[in-house]
Amino acid sequence: MPHIITKKHNAIETPSFKDGVFFDFIAHSSKEDKICVRIEDKTFLLTKLEKNGNHLIKLDVTTKVAPILLAKKALHAYVALSGCEVISSNIAIHSTRLEPQKEYLKDISYFVNDFSTTKDICVEVGFGSGRHLLYQAKANKDKIYIGLEIHTPSIEQVLKQVRIDNIENIFVVNYDARLFLEFMASNSISQIFVHFPVPWDKKPHRRVMSKEFIDESLRVLKIDGSLELRTDSPLYYEYSKELYEGYSEKSTILKNQNLEVSSKYEDRWKRMGKDIWDLTIYADKQSPAITLDKDFSFNIENKLLFNELQALLPKKPIVEDDFMVHFTYSFEIAPKSGLIHISMGSFNKPFCVYLMVENEKVSYFVSTPVPTSANHKAHKLIEKIVKNGELQ
Repeated sequence: MPHIITKKHNAIETPSFKDGVFFDFIAHSSKEDKICVRIEDKTFLLTKLEKNGNHLIKLDVTTKVAPILLAKKALHAYVALSGCEVISSNIAIHSTRLEPQKEYLKDISYFVNDFSTTKDICVEVGFGSGRHLLYQAKANKDKIYIGLEIHTPSIEQVLKQVRIDNIENIFVVNYDARLFLEFMASNSISQIFVHFPVPWDKKPHRRVMSKEFIDESLRVLKIDGSLELRTDSPLYYEYSKELYEGYSEKSTILKNQNLEVSSKYEDRWKRMGKDIWDLTIYADKQSPAITLDKDFSFNIENKLLFNELQALLPKKPIVEDDFMVHFTYSFEIAPKSGLIHISMGSFNKPFCVYLMVENEKVSYFVSTPVPTSANHKAHKLIEKIVKNGELQ
């Protein structure tokens, strides 16, 4: 993550402008400051905090910007504007290092707002080393492969291989598969691969495979499209087999298949004599189209000043059956305005966002939540809390 470490120095004045970068405001808390930056059509925050008697200025994770070069440009402009003494940094704009093919790493908003294709779409859930994903993409260049993974080193490894092999039909997404399918159009996907998911034998509620996931998979699959589970876990096999039996759609169970490509772990398991099961269910009907509700506006009139509101917000996470809301940090811009950092939505992949409170206006800052059902439920609760100043 781009950052600089400097000698302690005074805050810059805002609003100000330097080298093509606008610094609009600074929001303060007892621990750190958030500096609002605008470059071209991008708005994001820098975080400034004290560390070991110096100042650390870095890109704010919640409002991270792409390309990362913009964050480096903002930090260069900040140094020039503040006149601070830099102790160390990692913001060299030019580098000879082989970087992953980042244009194929997509934020979830890309699939909410921009994604469209006439090609067949295949999705792999938890691609790990990426051996199967890369093999399929190279063997089927007329198809689009979307790889879902939450393990950052695995993502970096696959993106580097995409660059080396000049692969152009892979999109990689760091996102929970159980939520991702909500953004895909009905009857739009040809295959969904779930190969060797974490079995979670002691925490089965955390498994990818569930009735809800199968329902959503059958909605997005084309007729004759398939959801394919491959597992070496006897417990996961029995659990999934029982799930499949609850559906009228055609399904198959095969054992110890030799596929064209296998992972190093699969090779090891075969040498150990472990069984491997393939459970596949096929969509057999057309699903109705869905429309994503992208409205996250606040239909309220906030009557509290920012400092009054932040004092009344719940301090602990609010946990409901299928969503959560946590008001984590507050940053004051002025007595009537400020930012509130919120974690919301799904337990397993919370969405982090800033709420801007400015006089009587309340809105999400920089970006709105992605339109999952969990985020919508969380938004309604946030609206209620902000309106009343507390949870009624």
